Amino acid sequence: MAGPEVSISGVGLVTPGGVGVAASWAAVCAGRPTASLDPSLADGLVQIACRVPDFAPDLLLGGQRAHRLDPFVQFALVAAGEAIADAGLDPASWDGARVGVVLGCADGGPGTVEAQHRVLIERGLAQLSPLLLPMQLPNMLAGQAAIEFGATGPNLVVSTACASGATAIGVARDLLAMDRCDVVLAGGSEAMITPLVMAGFARMRALSRRAHDPASASRPFDVDRDGFVAGEGAGVLVLERLADARARGARVRARLVGYGASADAHHITSPHPSGRGIEAAVLAALADADAAPEQVRHVNAHGTGTPLNDLVEGQLLSRLFTSGPLVTSTKGTTGHLLGAAGAVEAVFSTLTVEQGLVPPTTGLRTLDPRLDIDVATVATAAAPDFVLSNSLGFGGQNAVLAIAKA
Repeated sequence: MAGPEVSISGVGLVTPGGVGVAASWAAVCAGRPTASLDPSLADGLVQIACRVPDFAPDLLLGGQRAHRLDPFVQFALVAAGEAIADAGLDPASWDGARVGVVLGCADGGPGTVEAQHRVLIERGLAQLSPLLLPMQLPNMLAGQAAIEFGATGPNLVVSTACASGATAIGVARDLLAMDRCDVVLAGGSEAMITPLVMAGFARMRALSRRAHDPASASRPFDVDRDGFVAGEGAGVLVLERLADARARGARVRARLVGYGASADAHHITSPHPSGRGIEAAVLAALADADAAPEQVRHVNAHGTGTPLNDLVEGQLLSRLFTSGPLVTSTKGTTGHLLGAAGAVEAVFSTLTVEQGLVPPTTGLRTLDPRLDIDVATVATAAAPDFVLSNSLGFGGQNAVLAIAKA
């Protein structure tokens, strides 16, 4: 592996499975679908979404603070706070100049934009909030985290569509390797379930329209899949050099041992039909980890439930991994968290390595007969000491993380 070994020493989650790692992990391991009819989308072409349940920003962040933040920032701050506590770190005592923040999102705060646009049209310019830009700009995701936790080191937001969260983790690893930081808060957050954004996805025919049965709408790799279900939430990991984590007596949940990224350079929304882009990212992650394909025992797939993505990714997995690693897509439970997906799934991959349990692919009834892969349909006890987490995004952007046992 290039550079020092990297520890995953803390994790935090806010997902449609629940607020916190314990609730989210329990939901995916139980195979509990979270998709339901969403009242805010009642007049849209698609009415299904996966919302974060029982999220109370006033209680979690304080009322005055929370009201100045778009949900995509609220989610990230809560997840980051959990990850920092999980890592046994105290922002009051760390050297903030050596703490970086690298977070990903695909959009920023579209909910704030849509709400303020209605104010502008209906009530006039004088009623527009002066917080419009500070609330919705994508960079505020990392900026607000820096303010919240006193992290004055490198501060970045990356956007590679639905690969953003995984890309952010890869960039954070590079910062540690270059000795720019000692600790990095890395991950992604997203809150894109708005009427306008969902209408855009619906017009592209990217979303499932299974309104008569929302619970079975997200069905990765299924022969009857008809699109993804949008979700929201955040995932944040605390990364530090393994030697540093062990020196301070931290619990190391897993190691981040490889990262690969690529571009299809093919189409604005569709993956390359041969899977050449995701293949390049997988091979790069393996090379970075100094690992061979036969060492991969589990893959947390991108697995969106869209016809093209699942076909291309599934066929690539069977072509590259003749040893037949156990594959899962946790999007069957959580829906597709868009720019946060790669980060949330990196946390799930970390827990799989640590706890020896592969979550099921909720929603899968009948595997697409064109796919020759071993997909987990129930929670499966396993001991994968080396796993891959795949993320793909519009524009042909790909990111793959390799995570190994501590």
